[in-house]
Amino acid sequence: MTITAAVLTQCGQPLDIIENIRIPVLKPGQVLVKIHYTGICHSQLMEIAGARGEDRYLPHLLGHEATATVIDTGPQVTTVAPQDRVVLSWLKGSGIDAGGCVYDSPIGKLNAGAVTTFSDYSVVSENRCYRLPETVGLKEGVLFGCALPTGMGMVQNQLSLKPTNSIGVIGLGGIGMAALIAAVNCQAGLIIAIDTNEDKLALAKKMGAHVTINPNTHPAADIVAEVTHGQYLDFAVEAAGSCRTIEAAFSLINPKTGKCVFASHPPKGDKIQLDPFELICGKTIEGSWGGGADPAQLLQQVTCCDNPPLPLQQLLSDDYALNEINQAVADLQQQKVVRAVIRLPGNGD
Repeated sequence: MTITAAVLTQCGQPLDIIENIRIPVLKPGQVLVKIHYTGICHSQLMEIAGARGEDRYLPHLLGHEATATVIDTGPQVTTVAPQDRVVLSWLKGSGIDAGGCVYDSPIGKLNAGAVTTFSDYSVVSENRCYRLPETVGLKEGVLFGCALPTGMGMVQNQLSLKPTNSIGVIGLGGIGMAALIAAVNCQAGLIIAIDTNEDKLALAKKMGAHVTINPNTHPAADIVAEVTHGQYLDFAVEAAGSCRTIEAAFSLINPKTGKCVFASHPPKGDKIQLDPFELICGKTIEGSWGGGADPAQLLQQVTCCDNPPLPLQQLLSDDYALNEINQAVADLQQQKVVRAVIRLPGNGD
């Protein structure tokens, strides 16, 4: 058995499809999985572009959210077993943190972190595997690896959102849409969705946003001031990916009590600029590390029979094949899709 993977060999260049990558002997805490579907996150766009600074691990594998089936386990693995369906996530769960591994390949050594997913098979750390309930499809399950725990977690774990509150979501990618879902589930009194893509705004409206704003055509601050009668937003969730959108989100919250939470990781070296007086007056802002979420708890929560099903299919692109991954990356970069999804061969869905 060998692996075929999309590999980053040079920043700023397309990924290379490398075949005949050899699977190493599994070490304690490592799990060999067959990947079914994997999502592409803006985090990978940053890595591919080299926007995180010097990449000391080239060439290396990528990807941090997927669904898979366990093929084999290394010594001391206790939380999963062969044939288990699992979600793979960059968020750490229970089990051994086995770290990354190094593969032998026709182009030499390939580095890999504790979880990589742009491949048909992968060796991952036990603590990045979460059992996937039978009620969740393999394709929809991808979102539980990153987008849903981060976006929903920001609302559920970092905001005290009540039906009397107003909230704005800036950036309607996978994380932003997940935050919107959580806001709808909390029955927030006013939900505003902000993005420059009209298709995403239409989807947000369909999913429960009360007001949608395209800042390219209408000043967001003016509309927010109007619909909140000059009070601005109780909360803002930023997931658009730049320092400027973080600043914009901060500008839309109530000047005395508003809170802004952001998930963006802008290019290395970029800085946000805020007026310190606004912080003194009562505004707050904080970043988010995966929404402070536990994918295992989220899976249990959303699959509870008392909860309505989440509209996950609407967030996912049509399938791309692994050899189309560079097109998927480009489509995500150009905002043509909410979440680009790669379907691996023989996935059994």
